[in-house]
Amino acid sequence: MKMRRKSLIENLSALCCMLLLLCGSCKAQNKKESVLQIDNGDVTFEINNQLHTKLTVKLGNVKPIMEDFQPSEQLVIGRILLDSFTFENFSEEKLKGDISGKKWTVLGKYDSNNLQISKTLEVVVYDDFPNLISTKVTYTNTSNDDVFVDQWTNNSYKITSQGDNPPFWAFQGSSSSSRSDWIVPLQPGYYKKNFMGMNDTDYGGGIPVASIWRTDVNIAVGHLALTPKQVSLPTEIPKKENSVGIGVSKNFEERTWFNAGESLETLETFVSVSKGDYYTNLSMYSNIMQAKGIEIVETEEAAFEAIWCAWGYERQFTLDEIVNTLPKVKELGIKWAVLDDGFQIAEGDWDAHPDKFPKGNIEIKNLVDKIHDYGLKAKIWWTPLAADPHSTILKEYPEMRVFNDDESPQFITWWDAYYLSPTKQETIKHTKNTIDLFMNEWGFDGLKMDGQHMNAVGPDHSLDSPEEAVEGIPDFFQMIYDEARSIKPNAVVENCPCGTCMSYYNMASMNQAVSSDPLSSWQIRHKGKTYKALVPNTAYYGDHVELSDNASDFASSFGIGAVLGTKFTWPKDNPEASDSFLLTPQKEKVWKKWFNLYNEKMLSKEPYLGNLYDIGYDKPETHVIKKGEALYYGFYADKWDGPIELRGLSEGQNYTVENYFDGVDMGEVSVSDPTINAKFKKFLLVQVSPK
Repeated sequence: MKMRRKSLIENLSALCCMLLLLCGSCKAQNKKESVLQIDNGDVTFEINNQLHTKLTVKLGNVKPIMEDFQPSEQLVIGRILLDSFTFENFSEEKLKGDISGKKWTVLGKYDSNNLQISKTLEVVVYDDFPNLISTKVTYTNTSNDDVFVDQWTNNSYKITSQGDNPPFWAFQGSSSSSRSDWIVPLQPGYYKKNFMGMNDTDYGGGIPVASIWRTDVNIAVGHLALTPKQVSLPTEIPKKENSVGIGVSKNFEERTWFNAGESLETLETFVSVSKGDYYTNLSMYSNIMQAKGIEIVETEEAAFEAIWCAWGYERQFTLDEIVNTLPKVKELGIKWAVLDDGFQIAEGDWDAHPDKFPKGNIEIKNLVDKIHDYGLKAKIWWTPLAADPHSTILKEYPEMRVFNDDESPQFITWWDAYYLSPTKQETIKHTKNTIDLFMNEWGFDGLKMDGQHMNAVGPDHSLDSPEEAVEGIPDFFQMIYDEARSIKPNAVVENCPCGTCMSYYNMASMNQAVSSDPLSSWQIRHKGKTYKALVPNTAYYGDHVELSDNASDFASSFGIGAVLGTKFTWPKDNPEASDSFLLTPQKEKVWKKWFNLYNEKMLSKEPYLGNLYDIGYDKPETHVIKKGEALYYGFYADKWDGPIELRGLSEGQNYTVENYFDGVDMGEVSVSDPTINAKFKKFLLVQVSPK
């Protein structure tokens, strides 16, 4: 009897152990099981019982992008990371209106470390935007105590490498004084914060999207706010790792109370996926932003015309130098002449400088008349939002400036000037008066707005809400556009934020983008692809060709559909200029060929097909423009000798292939036989036409 009792006890103990193990196994398994699965196009978004998420991409031949669920939304309270919340329930509803879709609201809670925080996660899919899922989180402090909030993060993912070389390419949309490439290969040890506020005294803002890709898939994250926000989109591959981390983060630089009973709301952020490089996801971002309310101005025909700029003579230019160059500008088939920096008294005081124009403003008006007499259009350089410390306008209205939290004015290092606050009425009135001077009194046909400082400003602490200045810049530039077009209905408004990744929000109010002081031909090309993804109908100007490789790389602008431009001097240089840009007889033959070809083809006005080739992994680098039934390919490499596949051909159609720059027949292609054999250095421009 004792033996049987002992055996029974042993069996019960074993059974209890098995049950405990089974429960533990189930609990562990539940962490890997979803409580909610959302499908949108080719992406599946899952949430588990810790409110961790997992992305699965169903596009053809895409390997897994993550191995397991990840804590994609995070909150830092008093240096404590909150990244796991116990799932409670969820609800589902349809979204109606201009942008329809479906929304899931998921509730969870955190109760640990003497903290009680509730989490409300809103997940949205939009009917017109497959492969994009947005999230927004509301955190509520359900504790009895007030706490400090340090940071929130959304869409924090680690994306697995599949062994490509390099492991990833990336689009990085922030701006800094390094004027770095927007498209970069990623290797272990890479990190970039991608802060969308001010990163240096003159540099800030950008495109609030981080996009990384492998050979098989692109993943992008960003936010969908309709005004600029001071958030970061950090991108990192730690040393000795190959997975890349991305996300959208808000850091609270100052100690910020999160009081008991209060709620904290993140921005609406998103993740999207596509095949190929960053082009498709960036285009989708712009399209959804426009669906939400961003309005891009209409195309202006005159913005596609070729440009000559007087900056080759630099600030020391003379009136005679500009006037004497106009016949050659006309002869080359160029349509615009630009008066650049050096005409003004000071930044902020935009009247004619008496040392250069002793008769005053009438001399600039007469210059514009002479430009018009040659059948050319006239554009004027200008740095809005900047005023020199000694300027008359700041002596009269010192309150126009942007002020830091220590009450000092924000300084623009490049111009030795102060930032003007974009929302203050004094700034707006001064700006409107300047536009009237340029376009009404002097008669200019367009504006060349210039300077890296234009991309963003820091908070203005002289305002009741300092963030008003940060978020008000887009309306300021819209005001400039509207004012200019009210005077000249066909005015060209160029925004050139030198060396920055241009703020997406400022793109809406210009009709001419520009590569803005490129450091290389590579920058001209990948900036062009970026603009054509975001504002495909807006003219893109490749900037002065003298800024390209070898100061003569017209092909990089031509092949991506950019407006051609130059700052040549003729018949001689300005002796005070820092470099020579003289149009010699030898150079003139080259310049004339390119400008004639540009005016003949006008590829800058035609659709750019940005999803056919991967700008990172595909070799040679390739760009394609469609004009009518013809396709124009631009190929770029230091050296190439081998086969190239022509993508984008139509089924059942045979095509002739011509190197149209050199006038060389390259045979025929079709969908079934799309390959050409090519040998070139630097570039090859090919026209493919139906037979």
